[in-house]
Amino acid sequence: MGQSHYKPQNVAADSTSMSSSSPSSRYSRRAYHAGSWYDSDKLALDATLSKFFADAAQNQRPSVLGIPRACICPHAGFSYSGPTAAYSYLALKEALERNPSIRTIVVLHPSHHVFLESLLISGASTIETPLMNLAVDDVLREKLLSTGKFDLMNQRVDEREHSGEMQYPFLAKIFMSVCSQEQIKVLPIMVGSIRANKEESYGKLIAPYLADESVFTVISSDFCHYGSRFSYTPRPNPSEASEHGINELFEYIEYIDRKGMDLIELQRPGAFADYFREYSNTICGRHPIAVWLNCVVANSENGIEKLDVRFVRYAQSSRVRSSNDSSVSYASAVAR
Repeated sequence: MGQSHYKPQNVAADSTSMSSSSPSSRYSRRAYHAGSWYDSDKLALDATLSKFFADAAQNQRPSVLGIPRACICPHAGFSYSGPTAAYSYLALKEALERNPSIRTIVVLHPSHHVFLESLLISGASTIETPLMNLAVDDVLREKLLSTGKFDLMNQRVDEREHSGEMQYPFLAKIFMSVCSQEQIKVLPIMVGSIRANKEESYGKLIAPYLADESVFTVISSDFCHYGSRFSYTPRPNPSEASEHGINELFEYIEYIDRKGMDLIELQRPGAFADYFREYSNTICGRHPIAVWLNCVVANSENGIEKLDVRFVRYAQSSRVRSSNDSSVSYASAVAR
């Protein structure tokens, strides 16, 4: 299984990436990456996820804050990012146990293969996983489509994109342990490479929907993709390395990641955009994160909902010591 595939192909979104909003255009989204990015065998996958959750639960720090409302999760092959993602999904399990009114999981994920300057909603009626099939929230989908600001992705685009799919087995595992399939539905939304002003406008648009207590939000993103294959090999300057005690490249990678993570915790989408202009960090889910941050800020400013965002786990696929090495960073955050 690969660590991740950061670089999106230079394919512009057109009518071939979108489908009609008519009911006849609905499809069952296949588990396209099963057998490569994660196990296709039900028992093996269930055992893998159980191990991830057991390990995370053993190391998890108890929280005295409110009910979880959202989480940021990585989306690489499970052998790489699964142990980190489990920390986020323990928060979803807690949310479902403490808030029985949750009925929809909105999954905001990036696009790695199609260049978009907008947001696309999955056109699927069902999402298949080796564990169980997930139902899609058609009611919320139609409400968002009625705004005229969203289109539907077609089956090919939906299935090729791994960043949403890597969340679905985790969702299925949690649903199986906490509630029945019929109780909870899912709504995947693909966020394109949109500018900061669009991140803000979309954030404000979806803010009231995500503030509903029946909705929990999953934001799918890996963090730094370091190495020549990702066209990203920054090195600290001597003063920066001395000031922050950076002796190895993997320490610099974490330093860069944590600067962005700090801005996410501070809920500062404008500063988060400035951070990319300064460091160009290869956080593939930067746009879904930014849309969600703008949503969080809008709800806070409007007195609807105030959240506390904290990162609970950070890891790297390998320890980079030379610019010839490569790694992908994974981080899990929980908003309460």
